[in-house]
Amino acid sequence: MTNHGNMYGPSFTFLGIPACDLDDPSTYAGADVIILGAPIDSGTSHRSGARFGPQAIRGGDYLPHDGSRPHLALRTDGLKDLKVFDAGDLLMLGGDLIKSLEVLKNETEKISRAGIIPIILGGDHSIASADVAGIAEHRGKGKISMIHFDAHADTGEDQFGALVGHGTPMRNLINNGYVRGDRFLQLGLRGYWPEEKTLNWMRDQGMRSYEMTEIHHRGLKEVLDESFATLTDGCDGVFLSVDIDVVDPGMAPGTGTPEPGGMTSRELLEAVRRICFELPIVGIDIVEVAPPFDSADITAILANRVVLEALSAIAKRRNGSAYSPTQNLLDR
Repeated sequence: MTNHGNMYGPSFTFLGIPACDLDDPSTYAGADVIILGAPIDSGTSHRSGARFGPQAIRGGDYLPHDGSRPHLALRTDGLKDLKVFDAGDLLMLGGDLIKSLEVLKNETEKISRAGIIPIILGGDHSIASADVAGIAEHRGKGKISMIHFDAHADTGEDQFGALVGHGTPMRNLINNGYVRGDRFLQLGLRGYWPEEKTLNWMRDQGMRSYEMTEIHHRGLKEVLDESFATLTDGCDGVFLSVDIDVVDPGMAPGTGTPEPGGMTSRELLEAVRRICFELPIVGIDIVEVAPPFDSADITAILANRVVLEALSAIAKRRNGSAYSPTQNLLDR
């Protein structure tokens, strides 16, 4: 059995959407999106707790869990206009990170081959080495580009001697050919790592990394405009990976490796909306939400809204209607 309901706490779905069983395709026939929990944090290097992230993200909302969320600006309801199911949490045992990641890889490949977009709720960022790989096994190695929001590059050669952890997934994806280095973009980096050797490796792969100071001085719109041209050049789809620590810890304290000086929550939500409206998204993960360190659930609520922004924008893209962020709300 790969599914386990919700591993930590009572079983409930993301805001009340229908549940499905990945071992029974009839339960998700015709799905556009499947939400899947990856509750593991044995890849962390500092504070653990992200294994509880999927549960917190699913429940992070003050509104009724009625399977409906009409988006004020986009005039879509991502939970209604798309056919969205929740497959619960994968059975991911903390004592065997490698085996757990293999389960995630297989299940995301299965979802992708069914023509469905997987949205994976982490868990620590080690899961990206598996969920992106699973989609690439279906769509072809080097055929999907990646946009990665994070305070950290996650391109370490190893993590305290281990080749797999939340500090190494991006290097593993590139080294294994799943994603091209020159189609791998990172936004929000800051702080005091990585060291020169790793930065040189990143440069040699053709990666483009936008440090927070560059984003501040150039503006997020200009950076995204530049990024989109790269992401759609020679690739068939885009994977979006959001580490919640890309946001300043004053707005997202519930994470294992907080780094001051990050994006605002508004900037992240607007970026996710743009990305999912303008680009052909084939998969998403949202990681490193660690509820034990959260304050008043604000990090879990933000991650919940990242998922809703993505779903709303994908629905808007599919219905073919225009959207301008500068248009008066009542004239849309």
